[in-house]
Amino acid sequence: MNFSLLTKKYDVPAPRYTSYPTVPYWENSPTTTQWIHSIRKTLQTSKNPGWSLYVHIPFCESLCTFCGCNNSITRNHAVETPYVEQVLAEWAQYLKEVPELRTQPLQVLHLGGGTPTFLSPQSLKQLLTPILESTRREASFEGSVEVDPRKTTREHLELLRSLGFNRISLGVQDLDPEVQRVIHRNQTLEQTLAITQIARELGYESVNWDLIYGLPLQTLEKIERTAEATLAAKPDRIALYSFALVPWIKPQQRIFKDSDLPVGAEKRALYEKARSLLMERGGYREIGMDHFALPSDGLSQSMDSGRLHRNFMGYVDQRTDLLLGLGVSAISETPECFHQNEKVLNLYSQRTQQGEIPTHRGHLLTDEDRQAREQILKLMTQWKVEISDSNEQKVIREMLSEMITDRLVEIDGSNLRILPEGKPFLRNACMALDRRLRAKQPHARVFSQAL
Repeated sequence: MNFSLLTKKYDVPAPRYTSYPTVPYWENSPTTTQWIHSIRKTLQTSKNPGWSLYVHIPFCESLCTFCGCNNSITRNHAVETPYVEQVLAEWAQYLKEVPELRTQPLQVLHLGGGTPTFLSPQSLKQLLTPILESTRREASFEGSVEVDPRKTTREHLELLRSLGFNRISLGVQDLDPEVQRVIHRNQTLEQTLAITQIARELGYESVNWDLIYGLPLQTLEKIERTAEATLAAKPDRIALYSFALVPWIKPQQRIFKDSDLPVGAEKRALYEKARSLLMERGGYREIGMDHFALPSDGLSQSMDSGRLHRNFMGYVDQRTDLLLGLGVSAISETPECFHQNEKVLNLYSQRTQQGEIPTHRGHLLTDEDRQAREQILKLMTQWKVEISDSNEQKVIREMLSEMITDRLVEIDGSNLRILPEGKPFLRNACMALDRRLRAKQPHARVFSQAL
């Protein structure tokens, strides 16, 4: 079957599997007490050293119409100090409830958003210094930050580097002016190159560019020019994400005309064009389903050593059993529990000021959840997984029968493997391992398209 027909057949709504169970299937939400107990238990029993911290900065000065993040649009920088104080109040409460956070090594600290560099260098220092002074870091510590090149200065990067940050991810998306106009993100190549160069001058060990395929008005010629500019800059990592069209969740996406959006085989061709350029001319290695890295980068090395991991931040080269999220809407996880903070800024503010952990919702994983979670994770990171249960083998074989016939996957005894031709359809294969999705298909649109 040719690729166009395969795309038409398998381009169905599918989860992205940055977690399992996926968020729409969360139930049995933990109480704050249960969540705290799960953190302490994880720190005391984990076989993976250390823990990770994510801090969400929700603010952006303007709204990019493609964006699916939880953000707050404002040009009023007076919001910085109150928000920093709220995050630090949340952190203080965690230190009170879980004193082990002071002694167990902090392996990873990631700033995401929104736009973390919406905060001034002084506000970032006010936020990060108390956190870092109350934790223990070792030589393997990784500090990473997402930045908007239009809003980032040398002073931002100098401050973060002085605090131990060594990885940076630049939001680029697409470099074509016409595409940028319709997604409301006017960003010159010169701005992006300037921040890339400053980061390298300051000693950041890994520079990542975020690109998106499937944006409105994108064509093969336009994505080729973006890929060629990326190759010239030679970032250490590249994330090439599929545009997730979810207008029922993000109303700003309703401004796009259907005729402006590449879909199906046309959309996938954009990825394949960029992929071939990055790998054949740039020497990048494909990591999972939407990341690329130079052989010298830690992400590439973690794939070789079997340490590659996937969580809410995408593919990462260090796995810790505790990912603690601070800030409005931030998501945390342990092996037995997911936890999300209040998603509304005013509610988050009120609860942190009252000295509470601002629990909004979460999910206590069952034993079956944990088993499926590990299976999906292995398939997403290693392209293969062992299915030990004989009954589950039969179910999965039946569900994947068409993908087996189409030579996209193969099942040899208890081993499920993605074949080279099946890599674009990884999310489809994961759906066969998704026991909650199998048991209860959604009645309304929940997920973006698989391809």
